[in-house]
Amino acid sequence: MSTSSEQQPGPAGVGSITDVPGIRVGQAQRAGDGWLTGVSVVLPPPGTIGSVDVRGGGPGTHETDALDPSTMVPTVDAVALTGGSAYGLAAAGGVQRWCEENGRGFPVPGGVVPIVPAAAIFDLGRGGDFSARPGAAMGYEAALDAAGGPEGADVVRGNTGAGTGATIGAGQFKGGLGTASVRLGGDNAHIVVGGLAVVNAAGVPWQPGAAAPTVGEGLNTTLAVVATNAVLTVAQAKRTATAAHAGMARALNPVHTLADGDTIFALATCTEALVPHPVVPVASLIELQSAAAEAVRLAILDGIAQAVAVTTPAGTLNPFPAAAQGPI
Repeated sequence: MSTSSEQQPGPAGVGSITDVPGIRVGQAQRAGDGWLTGVSVVLPPPGTIGSVDVRGGGPGTHETDALDPSTMVPTVDAVALTGGSAYGLAAAGGVQRWCEENGRGFPVPGGVVPIVPAAAIFDLGRGGDFSARPGAAMGYEAALDAAGGPEGADVVRGNTGAGTGATIGAGQFKGGLGTASVRLGGDNAHIVVGGLAVVNAAGVPWQPGAAAPTVGEGLNTTLAVVATNAVLTVAQAKRTATAAHAGMARALNPVHTLADGDTIFALATCTEALVPHPVVPVASLIELQSAAAEAVRLAILDGIAQAVAVTTPAGTLNPFPAAAQGPI
């Protein structure tokens, strides 16, 4: 798998999902010889709870039903974001294998069953070979990468991981992977919310008064993970994922279309308690959910800004013009 110079370090001041203590990100990708795709894995500490909200009309997902607040298992062992459309969901099996080898999963008689929800973007054929897509081996490599780096390591952005083959504007411009973090204020300054986004959207960066682009030939999906060190229930994580979609809508136009599979996962490591507002206790949770939306917005714009041009047998993809991206 390639780890090319097209991977970009993070810009100053934007932050990273790995600013949330215990959250690690690993990536694997391949570019060239017909390939332009990859996998990104978010590896949280044991005991992390999670949920999900799917808003797009064309999702490709795995194990999302297990994240409903009414189901049996509240914890998540890893989240896999992958290229390859529905085929690429096989990458989750490789992440599960890494988790099983390391004793991570829901205990059952005889072993563990790792809970690894996943979601895929459509990037089939963008490297020139329609059959060149992630599988279990690439998922395993991304999990190894996540586990092998130091805690708090910055996330490599741009044409990397699941963002390797991403586009925006329905296939007209190069998309990518971005990340950001937001810290709450006042008595909750110890709470961090991070976002990671794979931007493969029908839309382009939202600008006031600008019309949505016309439909192109590319198929789409924007994926995101928000993570926090706050103590949340699964139901609160579900509502946080829902609230975070506001950040996607503030970043992209159009969004949540029938041609997108827009999905946001929410993770809570549950190490720091929210300090309730003295008059309106729920206000602290609302602040956290607003921060989740902002972290997603920033991560999406970061992914677009960090994307670099790529040429394959399928054609050339250039970044969205910087002058039209607007300020992050």
